[in-house]
Amino acid sequence: MEVLGIDIGGSGIKAAVVDTVAGRLVGERHRRETPSPATPAALVRTMSELVGACAWNGPVGVGFPGVVRHDVVYTAANLDASWVGLDLAALVREATGCPVSAINDADAAGLAEATFGAARDRPGTVLLLTLGTGIGSALFLDGRLVPNTELGHLEFRGDIAEAYAAASVRKAKDLRWTQWSKRLNRLLLHIDLLLSPDLIVLGGGVSAKFEKMAPHLDPSLRVVPAVMLNEAGIVGAALAAARKDLPANQGATTGKASRKSPRRRAKA
Repeated sequence: MEVLGIDIGGSGIKAAVVDTVAGRLVGERHRRETPSPATPAALVRTMSELVGACAWNGPVGVGFPGVVRHDVVYTAANLDASWVGLDLAALVREATGCPVSAINDADAAGLAEATFGAARDRPGTVLLLTLGTGIGSALFLDGRLVPNTELGHLEFRGDIAEAYAAASVRKAKDLRWTQWSKRLNRLLLHIDLLLSPDLIVLGGGVSAKFEKMAPHLDPSLRVVPAVMLNEAGIVGAALAAARKDLPANQGATTGKASRKSPRRRAKA
């Protein structure tokens, strides 16, 4: 089954059609800068442009950087607070005419790694951490996803974890790889104390530089790099939508953001 996957990040939004059986992109990957401010109208407009760029009129899966429950956004720490309470899937569906499913972005990346990548066929407790603008997390128990863990927002060293060890911190503070890797190691040891995972998979763009981090990670930690790299979020978002068995389409793609007021639901 082919599904369009959209991966929303703090700096960029990527989209591509995915073969959800093989776990690979079909055709070109398209990217747009994340709008600033990343308001619902601006972000939906950008996603609609990506749907048009991919010439797509079928099921769409969206990975969003925040807690997403039944397609509704509950947190949006690295985007715009006005997202909270909105039905993301409904907004994108209204703008594009496509059936849409939404999931936490790190959970999407985790699904890709658990199905096709570094955590494939791994039993027990498996944790994926995506290191980027923030820190996302996806937790699996015997292959089943425990959604919306958001471990990047754990209190750690007087702040939250992602403010201490996200990949963006290395650049913002001009840290050497050794310095930043030691920060990451302290966080991983703390998480290991809490969860005792059988495997930790490090994802995000920095996973391609795993050889720079590995010498500074405690040998007691069971850590491997992700293998899906920057395609993980796209593949996982599409895979999550495919598993929901969305209909083929719900109307013609418009390529324009809806001007209707977004539908809100009460927060939990």
